[in-house]
Amino acid sequence: MSFEDMLALLNFVGMNEKARVFSGSFVWNLSESISNTSCRNGDPDLEGCRNEPAALILKMVAIASILIAGVCGVAIPLIGKKRRFLGTDTNLFVTAKAFAGGVILATGFVHMLPDATSALTDSCLPDIPWSKFPFPGFIAMMAALGTLLVEFIGTQYYERKQEKQSTIVHVDSVEFDSESGIVPVENKGLNAKLFGEEEGGAMHIVGMHAHAAHHRHSHSQEQGACAGNLGIHSHGHSHPDSSTVEDEEGGKRHVVVSQVLELGIISHSVIIGLSLGVSQSPCTIRPLIGALSFHQFFEGFALGGCISQAQFRTLHATLMACFFAVTTPLGIAVGTGISSIYNPNSPRALIVEGVLDSISAGILVYMALVDLVAADFLSKRMSCNIKLQVFSYIALFMGAGLMSLLALWA
Repeated sequence: MSFEDMLALLNFVGMNEKARVFSGSFVWNLSESISNTSCRNGDPDLEGCRNEPAALILKMVAIASILIAGVCGVAIPLIGKKRRFLGTDTNLFVTAKAFAGGVILATGFVHMLPDATSALTDSCLPDIPWSKFPFPGFIAMMAALGTLLVEFIGTQYYERKQEKQSTIVHVDSVEFDSESGIVPVENKGLNAKLFGEEEGGAMHIVGMHAHAAHHRHSHSQEQGACAGNLGIHSHGHSHPDSSTVEDEEGGKRHVVVSQVLELGIISHSVIIGLSLGVSQSPCTIRPLIGALSFHQFFEGFALGGCISQAQFRTLHATLMACFFAVTTPLGIAVGTGISSIYNPNSPRALIVEGVLDSISAGILVYMALVDLVAADFLSKRMSCNIKLQVFSYIALFMGAGLMSLLALWA
């Protein structure tokens, strides 16, 4: 055997040995990551405050308080849309929604993401892979991008669904006119097609959007950014107010926004409820009652506003509101029931909590910035009302600041 053959054999043996060590290490790390055995003791101060009967009473108070706060928060926009001063088109609602947007933004950045980082970098977990890669930020980023994708697909779905329904209604009306002896007149000079028009005379949704956007742009330049009225063009045809088109598209978007926002809120509400439910320390539970009630109220207000703007049917809106309101209390109840077998200091619990908190952080930060803050603050209405701008910015920073202060207790 030549020297080169021996060297190759040694390298092959060495590589096999490294692969065996790595695979063994990976399997060991994986088994350690899903272990349910406690790997560290709890906080000595909190252990000294352990009192199961007192903790159970406080949990019942927490369930009632958080349930009432959630119901009130989500119900105000839904009931208020029938009252003039609480309607979704009032300046008061826009300002309150800005405050709620600040609350949700602080929840993602100050509460969820640090908790996820603390859980996934805990000393209980193996260094490989948990300490070698910033999983909390990566998972939050992918959750935010996933939320964008879900919103895009959802909006496209509702647009196609509405377009199909509009086509059916149009065909039915044409058939009715034909039966009545009225023949619709098509005006297509020289076989010309409008931009976006398909064979058969149906206007494609993209064409309508581009056409409407073109005229909105023309009028904004001619009449000023805050004029807001679309009149008759010089070439002899009129168009409806641009707010009508914006309201139609906004309605589709709010349908998706409300559902995705509820998903993000519920995912971290479950973790919050379980964490409070499994605790046997009144010292931990007592400050959480007020903090979580405040948190639940304004999250509910933001969600209720999105549900109200989506214009769901009463039954659908009620089911979404109830599902939000009961999630955290239900999590507390489940946590109380499994407190004897659930080990919050185990690697498995830390990974589950860290991953869910990271996902929630990504969803909530995206929803707060894109769908709650940017949607209102970059709107034409806001740019044309200085007083509304001032009060909305104050409300936004107050909501974010007050929710951030709650991190001292929760």
